[in-house]
Amino acid sequence: MKRRTFIAGLGAATAWPVTARAQPKMPVMGFLAPGSPGTLTEIVGAVRQGLGESGFVEGRNVAIEFRYAESDFDRLPALGAELVSRRVNVVFAMGAASAVAAKSAITTIPVVFYMGEDPVSLGVVQSFNRPGGNLTGVATLSSAVIAKRLELLRELAPRAEVFAVLINPKNPSAEISAREAKEAASRIGKDIHIAYASNPEEIDQAFATLAGLKADALLIAPDGLFVFRAVQVAELAARYGIPASHERRAFPTAGGLMSYGASQADALRLAGAYAGRVLRGEKPADMPVLQPTKFELVINLKAAKALGLTVPAAMLVTADEIIE
Repeated sequence: MKRRTFIAGLGAATAWPVTARAQPKMPVMGFLAPGSPGTLTEIVGAVRQGLGESGFVEGRNVAIEFRYAESDFDRLPALGAELVSRRVNVVFAMGAASAVAAKSAITTIPVVFYMGEDPVSLGVVQSFNRPGGNLTGVATLSSAVIAKRLELLRELAPRAEVFAVLINPKNPSAEISAREAKEAASRIGKDIHIAYASNPEEIDQAFATLAGLKADALLIAPDGLFVFRAVQVAELAARYGIPASHERRAFPTAGGLMSYGASQADALRLAGAYAGRVLRGEKPADMPVLQPTKFELVINLKAAKALGLTVPAAMLVTADEIIE
């Protein structure tokens, strides 16, 4: 081989890696969640849909790194810090606990949250209109809907006298949920018992306690644990014969009596689109916290029949979904 040809060939070969390094790096979204992969399939799908509305498709022009706390909320700050070390471009914080953890662990990377509570009262943002800092997202204000859920539960179980609410004490919004439940019960002249559970074993214990109290109407407070363990909660409610209301359709889908709350799929889609806008360069501080406008009432007729309840005709008409 001639020396000139060899040198020319060597130049072409060494030039290729330089060109490759010049390729734009695919942005990465970190996904921080309190649950486990198997329980978040629909949630992740809705977030991906929102990303798509902002022009981002996983594997094509965005990558997603997942971190799951497996229902151990104490792990969330460390998982958030891990995403920071990975130098992701934005973090999607699923749930109030993830958002609060992100607030403390992530100070420079933009964070988009989805939560059921008031992010201002939790200290996550300064205000709805001007969040400030590096966090914004979607808040469904689930505790504010507790009064409506109690009203619907009374309509479905009109003979109920002993009311209770199931709360995860490790959720940052536990006190808010307890306060809203007490206020809602007092407006109808009732007291309400508070049962606490932060893991599957404690859920079992809580229902045994409620049975001892002869509770005949139960509100399930907003919390990822009670969504991820919807089958367990539904089975226990059926076993002890307690009419129960959840905020997510996962509960009646799993065999529970009813749910009423903001459409999670719609809210998650909005949050996913927000994450896409951040990837495009918008600043969370200037992006108002969004609130969903679509709410859903879902009733499981089979569960109602098993509990000896008759669903009023008016409720059947207004329900968004009837499970038979």
